[in-house]
Amino acid sequence: MIRVLIADDQSLVRAGLSALLSAEDDIDVVGVAEDGVQALELAAELRPDVACLDIRMPGLDGIEVTRELCAPGETDPIPVLILTTFDLDDYVFGALEAGASGFLLKDAEPEIIINAVRQVAAGQGTIDQALTRRILREFVQRRQLQPVTAQRADGVLTAREREILLLLAQGMSNEEIAAALVIEVSTVKSHLARMLPKIGVRSRLQAVVWAYQNRVVAVPGSPEAGAAPGA
Repeated sequence: MIRVLIADDQSLVRAGLSALLSAEDDIDVVGVAEDGVQALELAAELRPDVACLDIRMPGLDGIEVTRELCAPGETDPIPVLILTTFDLDDYVFGALEAGASGFLLKDAEPEIIINAVRQVAAGQGTIDQALTRRILREFVQRRQLQPVTAQRADGVLTAREREILLLLAQGMSNEEIAAALVIEVSTVKSHLARMLPKIGVRSRLQAVVWAYQNRVVAVPGSPEAGAAPGA
């Protein structure tokens, strides 16, 4: 059972998300908060598997709450899925840099939101497909590399881990990566479990951002070309 905390300052949104997610057999909404401060309190008390946070909330906004839940020194971080009506780049950048595992617009189809919760709970980050190309390009152009991501894949990852990272950046699932490399899905998961700590990230989404930041993969539409898997 996936235990979910919802935080949003609009009662209608809280009720709608709660009803949507609670209707699923594998999801249990264990807490509902109306602002960022309450979200942090409930997160500490309930330790949910996923925190679904709004960006704009009184007291503490969703990005500030994400920083608290996903801080680098946090030994037991809580994965965060940001759900917002705003698709402004700075909000997306802020959420990613704070450590969010996913970012979706609230007008996404219900099944997309439900699947996003499952993906984030499973350590598979997600981002609204309409935003991906623009966000990745702008993220690389506008953000300096952070110390934790200062090294490139060369010398950090094994050849197989690099192959998996390149396929991950193409949006492939574990099953698709396994098929492409002719290996077991469990083997892909094992490689991912070893790879993420090496590059200082906690989710698949953050690994993809790292790959673009460090030019391991070319930003869509840029003249740079990423190395092909196995190269």
